[in-house]
Amino acid sequence: MKDLYSTLGVSKDSKAEDIKKAYRKLARKYHPDQNQGDAKAEERFKEISQAYDVLSDAKKRAEYDAQRAYGERMPRGGGGAGGDGGSGGGFGDFADVLSQMFRRQGGDGGEGPSARRSATTMRGRDLEAEVRVSFDQAMAGAQVPITIEQRVTCETCGGSGAKPGTSPRLCPECHGRGVVGRDQGSFSIGSPCPRCGGNGTIIDDPCTTCRGVGSVTKRVRHDVKVPAGAKDGTKIRMKGKGEAGERGGAAGDLFVIVRVTPSSVFTRQGDDLLLDVPVTFPEAALGAQVEIPTLNGRVKLKVPAGSADGRSLRLAGKGAPKLKGAGHGDLIARLKVQVPGDLSDKERAALETYADMRDDHPRAGLFR
Repeated sequence: MKDLYSTLGVSKDSKAEDIKKAYRKLARKYHPDQNQGDAKAEERFKEISQAYDVLSDAKKRAEYDAQRAYGERMPRGGGGAGGDGGSGGGFGDFADVLSQMFRRQGGDGGEGPSARRSATTMRGRDLEAEVRVSFDQAMAGAQVPITIEQRVTCETCGGSGAKPGTSPRLCPECHGRGVVGRDQGSFSIGSPCPRCGGNGTIIDDPCTTCRGVGSVTKRVRHDVKVPAGAKDGTKIRMKGKGEAGERGGAAGDLFVIVRVTPSSVFTRQGDDLLLDVPVTFPEAALGAQVEIPTLNGRVKLKVPAGSADGRSLRLAGKGAPKLKGAGHGDLIARLKVQVPGDLSDKERAALETYADMRDDHPRAGLFR
């Protein structure tokens, strides 16, 4: 059984005010707006929110504490009364515990409208796909179409699963709750209703198109908006574009992973771009202005006199667009001095004359 107190980083004796403070601190840290594209942070935020929803409500907290205490008293690995021999005191996982508690919020057996809706619908699965873009598209931003096979709401029945003109009826066994309870002292343990399979409703005349499921498999086109500055591996969340939920439930999300084809000219280093710039020996020795490419066209680069091979020159704001925050990274031009290998007799004579004029000892330091 999931420890909700540990999820919020508080003790089981914490006051309501301390629980609220812990939740606010964690919520700010893991909020989706601060962690766009981070699936782990999003999952953590959901756990934090679910834990706070229980522990901030006195009634839910008392019920949770009772279930937790009961689970701790049960033998390790034992199923308990009515259990199935599973771990965690027979209560199932975190989601099962929460669903049992939320379905009983009505206080009278949990047959209120909100409990009935949660039992009859199920959110659709999240999907993941990849989209490939060129380096130029990633730098400028682009809208790219992709087509994937997924489950969508059945148009014949509108997602209800029932034949047009008919409707699902309330399950007489669980009265729409989707679960049946088994008393265990001061509280009860819920399990899926065997009559309706946990749906809360029964379909007597299923839709012939989807066979009562409420969704069908179909190839769907999505237009993916790739943001300017996207990196290889950037994950884009398309809310509500995943698979359709069962019986009218909310659709899941579609997560698109961007794959960027490398540039033949630029190498990306974070938000900076690295460019190798070939220069001749005279340009490096005497200094020069050379033309180089950038994301926004050609610019002149000043090569200082006496530049050595491998020297890096930084052009501020000429790099990749920043995904988080405004502005661009820098363009780092790395000089590559070209040494000619096919000298003419005249050129060779000139270099020999130059060498005789120099009194350099570049390797003297090797022998000290």
